[in-house]
Amino acid sequence: MLPWKKECFKGGFRLLDRTLKKDRWDANLYDGSHSFVSKFGEDLVELLAPFRGERILDLGCGTGDLANKLHEMGVHVIGIDKSENMVRNAKEKYPHITFTVQDAEKLTLDREFEAVFSNAALHWIKQPEHALSGIYNALKQGGRFVAEFGGKGNVQTISDEIEIQLTKSGLHDKPGQFPWYFPSIGEYSTLMEKAGFRVILAQHFNRPTQLEGDRGLRNWIEMFASSMFENVSGEIKELILTNVEENLKDVLFQDGGWIADYKRIRVMGIKE
Repeated sequence: MLPWKKECFKGGFRLLDRTLKKDRWDANLYDGSHSFVSKFGEDLVELLAPFRGERILDLGCGTGDLANKLHEMGVHVIGIDKSENMVRNAKEKYPHITFTVQDAEKLTLDREFEAVFSNAALHWIKQPEHALSGIYNALKQGGRFVAEFGGKGNVQTISDEIEIQLTKSGLHDKPGQFPWYFPSIGEYSTLMEKAGFRVILAQHFNRPTQLEGDRGLRNWIEMFASSMFENVSGEIKELILTNVEENLKDVLFQDGGWIADYKRIRVMGIKE
């Protein structure tokens, strides 16, 4: 266990539930076919090395599985997520934990947590400087920020093929259509340092990820890449998905199942 400094909590929790205009997340599909997200996050919990009694913010908590794991370790955990559907599901599963709808780019916390923890969420944030500033302010002095998310080259085989099929269908990319932010470790470490963190860990690694069932790739696209098909008719979308599956089968279909070409970043920073 790492020798992190512990402090007593003195502040109050001031997050507000907010109604968001659009929520594309299907929490049931997320739990049913993409539980690997939380499973892989368990290693990150070990890196976090939480102390009993610490206050920890789970940023991008999804349906709450890792927040509950932290709770079972004796942590006072608060979970936030931008998706109302995810937060509603998390509250139903774990009513003993506080979950709140909140945009990570608009955090207004002030030195309330010993740690901020985030798994598979920060690649959805297109303005990382805003998120890092809010995370830094949310931490007490000496607090730690531990996160893992998609890095440079993440799911590039999948996203490139989708874009090829969109172009062949006459649907050229529109600004903002690509849904993710996949930085290099150099880029993200620099942003962390600008926010005030001392970066003590930065890794970039491959994680080929098994997708569930014959429809694994299609389900993954429906869950995580749906914004790439905005304003695309159902008929054309079906044709594109079929072509993507056919063209990627020799590359990503192995031993009877689909593999997503994940490349992850893992970072840890200290507020000094």
